[in-house]
Amino acid sequence: MFFKPFFKNLLPALLAGLILRLFFILKFPFYSGDTAYYEELARNWLYHGGYGFYSHGQLIPSDLRAPGYPAFLAVIYYLAGPGRKAVMLVQAFVDLATCLLAAGIAARMADGLSDASRGRIATAALWLTALCPFTANYAAVPLTEVLATFFTTLAILIFLSPAFLRIDLVQSTSGLLRAVSIWFLGGLVVGLGTLVRPETPLLLIAALLILLLRSFRLGNLRKLALATLWMTAGFLLPLAPWAARNAVSLGRVQFLAPRYAETYGDILPTGFYAWTKTWMFRFQDAYLFTWKLPSQPIDLKDLPNYAADSHEELARVASLLQRYNAAHGMMLAIDREFADLARERAQRHPIRTYLWIPIERAAAIWFTPRITLLPYSGKLWPPGEQWRANHTDFGVTLGFALLNVVYIVMALAAARTWRTNPGILLILTFLVIRTAFLTQLQTCEPRYVLVCFPALLALCAQVFARPQAADNSAAASGAKTYLLTRPRQRSISAAGTLGSRIRNGADWVYFHSAVTQDGSEIGITCVLEEAPCLGIRTMTLLATGGSPLSWPLCPFSFCWACSRD
Repeated sequence: MFFKPFFKNLLPALLAGLILRLFFILKFPFYSGDTAYYEELARNWLYHGGYGFYSHGQLIPSDLRAPGYPAFLAVIYYLAGPGRKAVMLVQAFVDLATCLLAAGIAARMADGLSDASRGRIATAALWLTALCPFTANYAAVPLTEVLATFFTTLAILIFLSPAFLRIDLVQSTSGLLRAVSIWFLGGLVVGLGTLVRPETPLLLIAALLILLLRSFRLGNLRKLALATLWMTAGFLLPLAPWAARNAVSLGRVQFLAPRYAETYGDILPTGFYAWTKTWMFRFQDAYLFTWKLPSQPIDLKDLPNYAADSHEELARVASLLQRYNAAHGMMLAIDREFADLARERAQRHPIRTYLWIPIERAAAIWFTPRITLLPYSGKLWPPGEQWRANHTDFGVTLGFALLNVVYIVMALAAARTWRTNPGILLILTFLVIRTAFLTQLQTCEPRYVLVCFPALLALCAQVFARPQAADNSAAASGAKTYLLTRPRQRSISAAGTLGSRIRNGADWVYFHSAVTQDGSEIGITCVLEEAPCLGIRTMTLLATGGSPLSWPLCPFSFCWACSRD
């Protein structure tokens, strides 16, 4: 998967990434409101043998949070004691492991390029992820982001394997068994990630969608059904104990964490959430409105002008907020009136509600300085005023905002080959599905796309590929001409020169399948390339009078060329 240029940069990149993460840990440690929940669950689980919270002196079982991250904390507490610094240090190394996975994703997306190009791309992805301040910053906060990012990136790497992307090449029994292991392992990793963040199954949806789009043919229906079955089985395996525990302790089967992180029996202000979704797209409004519930007062002065379409509507909102503040909580009658208001706004302006607001939310999620964990305001407008108020604050915010834009521009530039690159198509599909889902939440939080950044940066690394002509020239310099005789025969006649780049690996290449189904002889030019997975090469056949054909060639019976024995 990796090549010499990558290994030369491996230690320097990881060392630089570790220094960056230690800088955030020592200089900008952060603790959010959710941190206390995860820590209490971990301590109660480890020291008192129960997964839940204490109330009136009793440990009450809870499904408020899925057990993945509390289990991670409990292991660290068991080995190093209940200190936050130890958690942050472990997260720093987990994040560095994610950088290696991102490099693997970049290499697999570069399938078909020369060794030099793939090595350069993998190296670029390693440096980009190691030095990305957005992901590195989250090593300094005990939250789910680092662990969720690791599982998401690992699952994407598995889904980019040739056995997954080229289901039509699976022909033999041994090849099917290998493919089943990939399908099951991918689902298993997504299931483990779901125990950390409940929206992780969106990646499984994206993977299944790509599989269907690429392989939906009559001859592949059985294999598609098997792939879906085994991925689902792998996905459900780690979730089954959690669901069983909830059934026994709480009397209900609950596979995922609750949508609103509520406890059973809570009355949810869904009407208020529906109303905010008709106008809210700024992250700061979550602090001013959504997160003031259930009982903190809400100031009408914080309401933006576009949250009401008329003076009459503004007066209704003012009255509802006044009643909420007077009651010191969201009463059911008030919430119903907010639901009515949301329905009226959606009926008056359906395009705004169902199109423009989600688009604005998506833009706010992706185009942001991402300085939530840092002691800076994040304000850029008006620039002159912000610069005069605090040079450092404005400079850091602007620098982070520009870096975020650079990442997105690089990714868009690399995404131009999505039609011919299934890896790029998978990542883009996942980004679109996850972004669409996040626009429908009750708040607009940029940190929820953080799990996408290693894959996004692996996509960015594709811009470091050489032009295709250069790669073709390099491949041709090591070409060798073969003659395949008849089906199921191993007789090979060869002519030409074999480049040193492919000499060492040619011994295990198996030519025991025919190129043509009628058994006729055909002259081909075979170029062997290192493919982006362990032990697999790519064979490009330039057939006489035909178009170039390319597929994986391996000793593990994954592929067309060695699966019809």
